[in-house]
Amino acid sequence: MIRKIIHINEEKCNGCGACANACHEGAIQMVDGKARLMRDDFCDGLGDCLPACPTNAITFEEREADAYDDDAVKAHLAAKGPEALKKHLDAKKAHAHDNDAPAPHHGGCPGSMAREIQHTAPHGGCPGSMARSVEHTHNNDASASNNMSGSTPTAYFMESQLRQWPVQIKLAPLSAPYFQNANLLIAADCTAYAYGNFHNQFIKNHVVLIGCPKLDAVDYTEKLTEIIKHNDFKSLTIVRMEVPCCGGLEHAATEALKASGKFIPWQVVTIGIDGTIKDI
Repeated sequence: MIRKIIHINEEKCNGCGACANACHEGAIQMVDGKARLMRDDFCDGLGDCLPACPTNAITFEEREADAYDDDAVKAHLAAKGPEALKKHLDAKKAHAHDNDAPAPHHGGCPGSMAREIQHTAPHGGCPGSMARSVEHTHNNDASASNNMSGSTPTAYFMESQLRQWPVQIKLAPLSAPYFQNANLLIAADCTAYAYGNFHNQFIKNHVVLIGCPKLDAVDYTEKLTEIIKHNDFKSLTIVRMEVPCCGGLEHAATEALKASGKFIPWQVVTIGIDGTIKDI
């Protein structure tokens, strides 16, 4: 089958072993001072090893590979000892990754079955994804007019700071007027739900692009490189969650900045699942 799996560049590998420790399935081992993917069917393709690599020697690729075999992984880790198996099961819970559940028809939800969709619509695509700026009219009585219950007005209403559309990386244009001389925010999907003051602290005075490296079976690096290369951004802020799979977004954004040849201030902010800022 063709699927997403890690690729290790042995020339970039410095032999630190961080990826082997981060791999909860035992797919990566150190051989002659270099990290190697020992078995395709042990690699779940979630990329816990990516953020652990200090030299960016690990990337995703799509190629012919055996399907991930969780039963084989469990048997392999059980032979190594209870601690190794516990580490895998804890990581599996964190990823909500239950391969023991019976598979639905077609191997998953029919609505999420892979397909190519072609649109014939005005503006050359879906009207809802047409690039546009968003303008807000400030209203001191916004709390009353935005009270969905229709009863007692809420005590406090936080105004949206979004200034452009679309926001999904996959839908965003490579160039747009609102990109010029803007501060770029690249954020993981979950961050805005986890961090309560996300609009005021991160989206305000920024253009925003969002994505999830776990749910989108694509590497964002190429598109982000083109966006950064063809627009004059003043700064780049990357906001990710603390979960390991979110390292894929940080990796794609930082690699895109390097590949673009642009030199602008940048930072990475990590949000915890408890809604706090863990690292800046």
